Amino acid sequence: MAQTDVLLTKQPAPQTVPACELPPKLHDVARNTGAYTSAGLATAGFRTAKYLVDEWFQNCYASYHQAFADRDRSERQRHESKQLAAETEALAQRTQEDSTRKVGARLQDMHCWKSELQREVGELVAETGLLLAQKQRLERALDAIAVPFSIATDNLQCRERRQHPDLVRDYVEMELLKEAELIRNIQELLKRTIMQAVNQIRLNREHKEICEMDWSDKVEAYNIDETCTRYHNQSTEVQFHPHSTKLEESASTPETWAKFTQENLCRAERERLASVNLRGLIDCILRDTAEDLRLQCDAVNLAFARRLEELEDARHKLQHHLRKTLREITDQEHNVAALKKAIKDREAPLKVAQTRLYQRSYRPNVELCRDAAQFRLVSEVEELNMSLSALREKLLEAEQSLRNLEDTRLSLEKEIAVKTNSLFIDRQKCMAHRARYPAILQLAGYQ
Repeated sequence: MAQTDVLLTKQPAPQTVPACELPPKLHDVARNTGAYTSAGLATAGFRTAKYLVDEWFQNCYASYHQAFADRDRSERQRHESKQLAAETEALAQRTQEDSTRKVGARLQDMHCWKSELQREVGELVAETGLLLAQKQRLERALDAIAVPFSIATDNLQCRERRQHPDLVRDYVEMELLKEAELIRNIQELLKRTIMQAVNQIRLNREHKEICEMDWSDKVEAYNIDETCTRYHNQSTEVQFHPHSTKLEESASTPETWAKFTQENLCRAERERLASVNLRGLIDCILRDTAEDLRLQCDAVNLAFARRLEELEDARHKLQHHLRKTLREITDQEHNVAALKKAIKDREAPLKVAQTRLYQRSYRPNVELCRDAAQFRLVSEVEELNMSLSALREKLLEAEQSLRNLEDTRLSLEKEIAVKTNSLFIDRQKCMAHRARYPAILQLAGYQ
């Protein structure tokens, strides 16, 4: 019986005719040794005589036996062939059904992973869009912060044009310097945050591309396996591929296949969560920086208001003193004029007295007497000289006082001009420029 290479999954069914070897049949063949035999010397080496009856029967029996044995062997072979064909058909059907189920299960697994990858790609796209919006907010906030910085530097430069003694390092300048330093720090922070956002956007896009490539491979594999599930024995597209059972060395295992996609999803999820955290950080940074800038702006404005109030008060007091000084100058000028008039008025009596003494010095002889009139005239001249001396001294003092008042007037006018200039710089230059300070929505990057 011929051997087959088909693996049988169960014991073959019992045969209707037990397979066994036929017993050999022994025949006695008569030897041609008699007088009428053909075993002569002339026929040595070949046979020319007729067969014997026993030989004929022996030949018939041998033909019967051979025919029976061949039929029996053929019957057994037909039975085994039918049985083998039925078993191989059932085995082929079972294996095909099992392969179809396996491919179907594989399709379900790929569909699950494909759906997860598609969901992750969509979430990464949405998250990248949100992060791009936050990056644009950062850029708008950085552009908006350039205005407060120019305002602060312009205020500092304008206040350098104040005149002495108002060119002081007051609390307004301290607040302006603090504001400029705060703006520089915020600009550096926003630039670093923008770079961080750019790197995170790049990572999001890289992992999105990785997930898209994995998703694309799974879609292609899904389509291939879906096509395979539609193949059946009557399909016209099937054909022999003898070397298709050879596995590639680079082929993955189900564990490495699932691990690869799972790692891609984990990395993408990790980057997405990092992007979410970065968006929250950006929102906090923009909110805090906008609030800090507005608080510092209010502090600078309050310092300006206090300084302007002080300057106004100082100028008002200086103007009040100037008005009093001008009135005092007027009064002193009148006093000087009165003193000069008094001196002039005292010169006429002195001339009279001195003329009298001079004329009486020409009295002759004994008439040149030191009489009471003479003594009175001398005392009168002395009194008049003392009065004139006192008046001249007082005039000098009045004139010096007038000069001092004039100097004070000039100093007060200069101080008022300095205060007016400081008020003009702080109010008309600085505060008018600060009116263009951005709103908190602009500083937060919303506009």
